[in-house]
Amino acid sequence: MAEKDRYSDAELEEFRDLINGKLEEAKNDLVGLRNSLSHKDDHGTDDTSPSFKMMEDGSETLSREEMSQLAARQEKFITHLENALTRINNKTYGLCRVTGKLIPKERLRAVPHATLSIEAKEAQS
Repeated sequence: MAEKDRYSDAELEEFRDLINGKLEEAKNDLVGLRNSLSHKDDHGTDDTSPSFKMMEDGSETLSREEMSQLAARQEKFITHLENALTRINNKTYGLCRVTGKLIPKERLRAVPHATLSIEAKEAQS
């Protein structure tokens, strides 16, 4: 049997559903992160001692920086998922950009935005 050069339309639809679910979840997570960044907690340190307030403010700054990094990672993940949907529309989804071979379904189910097969990924290391 000859090796397939692309996934069937039915298989692409299965991946589209998977990606759309992950995309919706990722966008909801991003909204939550952005809301956390834009709203100051109601449990501030305004009525506590000055030294405690200084420690709390430092901790809050660190937490906000971490949340900002998480939001940036989430935005990148969303972009990768949207690019995967574009590849589905172009019927090039699942092709390794290095080897040109189909990426196994198991890998795509685990990492639906993957553009490299395991062998190509390991060769990069």
